[in-house]
Amino acid sequence: MHRLFVALSLPEIVADALTTLQYGVEGARWRPEESFHLTLAFIGEADRHGFTAALDALSGIEAPAFEMRLSGVGTFGDKNPHALWAGADATPELLHLQAKVETALRRSGFNLEKRKFKPHVTLAYLKGTPQDAAELYAAQHGLFSCGPFPVEDFHLYSSQLGNENSVYQIEASYALSSSR
Repeated sequence: MHRLFVALSLPEIVADALTTLQYGVEGARWRPEESFHLTLAFIGEADRHGFTAALDALSGIEAPAFEMRLSGVGTFGDKNPHALWAGADATPELLHLQAKVETALRRSGFNLEKRKFKPHVTLAYLKGTPQDAAELYAAQHGLFSCGPFPVEDFHLYSSQLGNENSVYQIEASYALSSSR
């Protein structure tokens, strides 16, 4: 079985910028730099047949390359915050790519989450962090901005759950078309 998701990788310089935000929050399990990504769709557990279906579905996607910018910091989980994230601008190009990925996977029979797409990069998972501490952190880093940087491909990742952090591996890459 494979635990799969589709995501954008981040250039090293962007990942480096994100690591400068990782401090000062009680109960934060900071994500390692090599784990930073922006999820387009979470597939979940898939057997060999599902893995092949995902590869095939994603290979048919055509979308243009674009530039992306990260901006702002926020939390998931209002009264019980469970994650800190850096936001990504929801540009038409990013939303277009995400919709194409989701549509292709649904047409191939995958039952994806129905929640609204909120483009972000997870900075930390939280345990026992008070709501006011998480909100203060988000307010202090609310003006964070990085980019623009080019997005020229997207990836099918597998995830191996570990004791401390999950280990992500790119299983396949899909080029976006140049606009020239």
